[in-house]
Amino acid sequence: MNNRIVVGAHYGLRDWLAQRVTACVMALYTVLLFVEVLLMPEYTALAWRSLFSGGFMKFATFLFWLALFYHAWIGVRDIFMDYIKPVGVRLALHCVVVFVLIGYAGWAAQIIWRL
Repeated sequence: MNNRIVVGAHYGLRDWLAQRVTACVMALYTVLLFVEVLLMPEYTALAWRSLFSGGFMKFATFLFWLALFYHAWIGVRDIFMDYIKPVGVRLALHCVVVFVLIGYAGWAAQIIWRL
């Protein structure tokens, strides 16, 4: 029997699937936003504000940002686990990235719901 030791960022199907799902969410939102922009009667600040004033668009935009941040977290985490060997440095970088992404998510929510 061959005992295999898993090291690094080899989490397998779960992370692979999360990357694909978040990418699909971002792609669908991009298409939705493109169509909405094409259907705008004019491109003024008021028209842009009204585009994002509806509850559905606010929710879709926030979902896009959450998908983007989670997608980024998985990618950056895997890069750190593959290329940063000292555990303390890797843990510190993970913490910094997590706090920055959480901060960005809060900032995105504040901007979206302020409209």
